[in-house]
Amino acid sequence: MSEPDLNLLFALDALLTEKNVTRAARSLHLSASAMSRTLTRLRTATGDPLLVRAGREMVLTPYAEQIREQTRNVVQEARSLLRPSPATLDLSTLHRTLTIRVNEAFVEAFGAPLIAEATALAPHVRLHFTSKPEKNAESLRNGSADLEIGVLEGMGPEVRIQALFRDRYLGVVRKEHPLDLAKKVTTKQYAAFGHVVAPYSRQTGDALDAEIARLGLERTTVAIVPSFPAALAVARASDLIALLPASFIDTQHAATSDTVYTFELPVAIDGITVSQMWHPRLENDPVHRWLRQLVLRVCRQVVPL
Repeated sequence: MSEPDLNLLFALDALLTEKNVTRAARSLHLSASAMSRTLTRLRTATGDPLLVRAGREMVLTPYAEQIREQTRNVVQEARSLLRPSPATLDLSTLHRTLTIRVNEAFVEAFGAPLIAEATALAPHVRLHFTSKPEKNAESLRNGSADLEIGVLEGMGPEVRIQALFRDRYLGVVRKEHPLDLAKKVTTKQYAAFGHVVAPYSRQTGDALDAEIARLGLERTTVAIVPSFPAALAVARASDLIALLPASFIDTQHAATSDTVYTFELPVAIDGITVSQMWHPRLENDPVHRWLRQLVLRVCRQVVPL
């Protein structure tokens, strides 16, 4: 048995409403002859005449009267699906867990203000910050993450992207480190010590190594740790140099001002753009749109673009 042509529903609704082939055709921007042919198809599909002549007018059959309201409801539902109106979002009653895939340093820098503002606006919303051991779009595609925040790399072509802020990397050593006494750290001094790095700095680290190599020097990586906070902790308790984002260091100032020394890198390296990324299926979701606006607003308050 063949599937029914659902396009006939719109013609059926017009015919049952207008009770006139010409007017029904005009309402759907069709010719009267095309609508007449459609009526023939509808009669065949339903096994009912639907419209019959009564003098100069057309009247509905009992079956047509019976299905008239149901047809109207189905067509209205279909139109609402194809042309969704903006939903009114009531944050005060919203219950939802929103998962943000992000590194630990971002949570330390922006987690508190994000949570505070989200709680103030939507008290029943839960923000779930989860780590991202790999940079790929799989979590966005399969729906296990609503949003990913970081430096664009390894994302699929369909992923939506919005820049949040610009950042740069700085060198960090413990107080009373030999470099703490330097007015300006030279490339030779920088390369003379061992380094502790986090995976998230790989892109900048590669560019840094290339610039140092051009001067005939080499940066020695002694340790690789899982996060920027871990790199900071190691640098604070050793002679190793850490490579950390300025935004992260700024948020740690109160806790580190007496224990670490930060300095500009001795070679020129491009800054980075931290972005938020999401799957296109969530583009028009009112809750997701609110989440993106919240993240953008909080980030711009802390670090300008």
